[in-house]
Amino acid sequence: MTKEQLEVEIKSLEGQLTGDMFQDMDLRDKIHNLKMQLSGTKPMNQQIECVGCGS
Repeated sequence: MTKEQLEVEIKSLEGQLTGDMFQDMDLRDKIHNLKMQLSGTKPMNQQIECVGCGS
């Protein structure tokens, strides 16, 4: 995914948030992972999850 595609996907997912912590948990996890890819914290297409933050 390109930077622009990641940003569009993040905006799309953020628009789906309901405000209910339990319902939003999966969406927030996806958003977090995309933001990590965007910032370079997690290599693109990496299947191994981040150990440091527990994601």
